[in-house]
Amino acid sequence: MPKLRMRQAVLQALDDEMTEDASVIVLGEDIAVAGGAFKATEGLLEKFGPMRVRDTPISEMGFLGAAVGAAIARLRPVVEMMYVEFLGVALDELVTEAAKMRYLSRGALSVPLVVRASAGAGLGFGCQHSQMLEQWFRATPGLKVAVASGPQNAYGLLRAAIRDPDPVIVLEPRSLYGDREDVETGEAGIVPLGVARRVSEGEDVTIVTLGQMVGVAADAAALGAWTADVIDLQTLVPWDRKTVLDSVARTRRLVVVEEAPYSGGWGTEITDHVGGELFGQLSAPTLRITTPDIPVPYSGTLEARFLPSAEYVAEQVGELLSTGRRPRPWWER
Repeated sequence: MPKLRMRQAVLQALDDEMTEDASVIVLGEDIAVAGGAFKATEGLLEKFGPMRVRDTPISEMGFLGAAVGAAIARLRPVVEMMYVEFLGVALDELVTEAAKMRYLSRGALSVPLVVRASAGAGLGFGCQHSQMLEQWFRATPGLKVAVASGPQNAYGLLRAAIRDPDPVIVLEPRSLYGDREDVETGEAGIVPLGVARRVSEGEDVTIVTLGQMVGVAADAAALGAWTADVIDLQTLVPWDRKTVLDSVARTRRLVVVEEAPYSGGWGTEITDHVGGELFGQLSAPTLRITTPDIPVPYSGTLEARFLPSAEYVAEQVGELLSTGRRPRPWWER
């Protein structure tokens, strides 16, 4: 079992799928000759050639539109967006065309397209290059959304996404690209879309999270005088309702930890669904631990304060458990 950094796990997933399926192609800015801005496509050009690994002009609208057409024509394009924010100029191709084609064609056409994007804060890239932006995609019927939290599911989710018959967004928190762990490759390493992963088991609270916040939540659980079921959703659309509900039915408390603004964050759907299904069985109100409703700061000190830390999560969960009331976020205090 190889020990891989997360960016190497992404590269291995692409390599494995391209080796097994000649219809898989890769395109994006600087992904061929330069091997990608984060070196997640390094060496693919030399192995698979320029017909399958293509550098594009700086025109997200153009090359994502080309990828949608290629997918309809039965190729399996994997598009790299250097930063998730760059998808803003190509949202029409994604949410109006790719996501709707199966519906518009009465099932005659599918769009087996993957869009990979680096995302998230923590590396001092500033407010225009440090967002997660899951909310851009999760309310669009026809799209699936997966978020990596480490090398293993970066590998497994990407392979599952490439094999999916419909468009999938795979968000890769760039602060995790250097993280290393043993990665099971091959068929056994594929992570099905829509299935959550239990990171740890506990009795007092269920913590649901995604991306780089998975590690934060696990560290918080190790700090507290309580035990937690920490659940990595892995796939945000569709999310694993059964795993979450089964856990909360046992622990009777739910905390969602998000790298997302409080207003409009993805955790609202989780807390609403669980609260509605398990109303009367909960021992405390549901709690969302989020970032404040401000742009991501550039200053390293401010950015560290902006993101939920393990200590802050442990403090918030501890107060919820001790008082039975929802604690106020730090920016209100």
